[in-house]
Amino acid sequence: MTTTRLWGNLSALGLAVVALAFGLDQSVKWFLLNIVNMPERQQINIAPFFDIVMAWNEGVSYGLLKTPTQLALIVVSLVISTVLWLWVCRSTRPVTVTALGMIIGGALGNSLDRVIHGAVADFFYFHWENWSWYIFNPADMCIVAGVVLLMYESIIEPRKI
Repeated sequence: MTTTRLWGNLSALGLAVVALAFGLDQSVKWFLLNIVNMPERQQINIAPFFDIVMAWNEGVSYGLLKTPTQLALIVVSLVISTVLWLWVCRSTRPVTVTALGMIIGGALGNSLDRVIHGAVADFFYFHWENWSWYIFNPADMCIVAGVVLLMYESIIEPRKI
């Protein structure tokens, strides 16, 4: 029988990465919402291919599964974050812990938006002529970077048996 540990050898690293990802996300969002006042401005052209815009996402990734109440999405995010934290506590590889911390920090940042605003604040918009990408935020970048890092680790640096 195995016991569930809530703290492991690399948990401090994981917690630090969670805090950095969460702090970066919430700081950028606070700045754009309160100092730049994006809800009033709506769009700032930075480059021919990049704008800062204001979009409220009531769904999951890329606005899919929109829901009038954010409670279900908050609960799912917290459950997934808890499972990922248990993975952090069992992990022995810094790359794994860093990747999971980025995902958890991003997920918690977007969850806090749902609690405070009833939707996730998204700002970054890449486009070129007729092509455009989804509008996203720092939490989304952390989640994607964490997933890419996990993929890198599993493909490029597989565990030695």
